[in-house]
Amino acid sequence: MIKHRGFPGRLPGTDFQFVIRRANPKGATPLTQRERFRDRRPPDRRADAGFMQALWEQFGEEPFERGNLDAGRLSWLFGREVVPAEEPFDPASYDALLRINVDVAQVSFPDAFNGNGEEWA
Repeated sequence: MIKHRGFPGRLPGTDFQFVIRRANPKGATPLTQRERFRDRRPPDRRADAGFMQALWEQFGEEPFERGNLDAGRLSWLFGREVVPAEEPFDPASYDALLRINVDVAQVSFPDAFNGNGEEWA
């Protein structure tokens, strides 16, 4: 499992996790597409926006390996803003390649792309 150096571990000032420390010995948690409802709590929305901004700053439009990115946080974006970059795609692999669907992500999280989002230390 690749560890993405320089990627924030969590949303600053919260317990919303962005990365995991070590691989699960039972295997990677599969990525699933989770439905985001309009009545989600504001902290959850900020966590999604912060995670998208961190992904954009770290990887841009290039494909990236799932590695130590948190499956739960990725699943909130998977299938819309973050899509598979390879066929066949294994959702339960730390080596799976993903990419940002820039057109969809810019509509969903405009502040993550125009520099008005929170700065990462």
